[in-house]
Amino acid sequence: MSNHEEASRLVVDLDAVARNYLYLSKKLKTGADCAAVVKADAYGLGAPDVARTLFRQGCRHFFVAYAEEARDVRQSLDLSGRPGQDVSIYVLNGAHSVVPEDTADGIMPVLNTLDEVESWAGRGAAVLHIDTGMNRLGLGAKDVATLAAKPDVLKNIDLRYVMSHLACADEPDHPKNVEQLALFQKLSQSLGRPFRFSLANSGGIFLGPDYHFDLVRPGAAIYGINTTGRLENPMQSVVTLESRILQIREIGAAGTVGYGASYRISPPAKTATISVGYADGYFRSFDGRGAVYIHGEKCPVIGRVSMDCIVADVSVLKKETKAGDWAEIIGPHQSADEIAAQAGTIGYEVLTSFGRRLKKTYKETA
Repeated sequence: MSNHEEASRLVVDLDAVARNYLYLSKKLKTGADCAAVVKADAYGLGAPDVARTLFRQGCRHFFVAYAEEARDVRQSLDLSGRPGQDVSIYVLNGAHSVVPEDTADGIMPVLNTLDEVESWAGRGAAVLHIDTGMNRLGLGAKDVATLAAKPDVLKNIDLRYVMSHLACADEPDHPKNVEQLALFQKLSQSLGRPFRFSLANSGGIFLGPDYHFDLVRPGAAIYGINTTGRLENPMQSVVTLESRILQIREIGAAGTVGYGASYRISPPAKTATISVGYADGYFRSFDGRGAVYIHGEKCPVIGRVSMDCIVADVSVLKKETKAGDWAEIIGPHQSADEIAAQAGTIGYEVLTSFGRRLKKTYKETA
């Protein structure tokens, strides 16, 4: 492999992003809008490019974690001089980082505490988050009761939505879903005014129209992750990750592979050293469980994952294999969800763990 050749290539299929968003939008009950969660750089896939793609599909509501992310998304959409094409960007982690200048750009906080609600009065638009069982962010039942007893506070806020977040939406039969739905309806109704509501995340969309309300907030499903709780994933794959083979070794004597000498290899065997490691987001927990595909054949990863490379047993390969050939890490033969299962984690973490060395390229129909 020559020095100018890329060690790995991460391809993001923006057409698949668009199709996934439209698929989810079409599943909604009449009158419900489909937002997009683009926090953490659109789950590691590049928020500017993803947001522009979604905007072209009609998305006008975006959720991020921090105000800085919101400003980056807003800037990437380049909405200046385009009247009637405005967007709303909601900052999930609260009002502390939202400044007055943000409100003019449609950036607004999700208010998670009574203090935030009271301090935001008179400052513009916001979303109110009530906790229905996640016990992470949002106003609990006692806080909602306090707020309901002080209706003048909410009258001074342009409250766009009242929202909550489902804890078990990717497990459709989990009783927590029904419990949270009932509590959300009870707490939100206690506030009195006819607000607009948002409850469903990606998995919540598949729970049915009772969970859709006025706005849904898919994230992972847009990026091809299976959030349905079913074996068959209705979403299209968005990511392909391939890495170069650095070296082929013919094993003629018994020995070990990698740090710690934890894997013993018996001759005759053939291995491939591949240019991806934990610095690129290929977890150390793949030890003894991971696999790559080379020329369409499954090759187990052996030995410990290093910072910059892994080793695969390629003895099974009949086709000639050489340095510079590509190994599929994520692609047609194994999805992000499937390699996550190998590592004992979830697809969300796989996508958001890609290292800086993985240069993204985007596939999109002009």
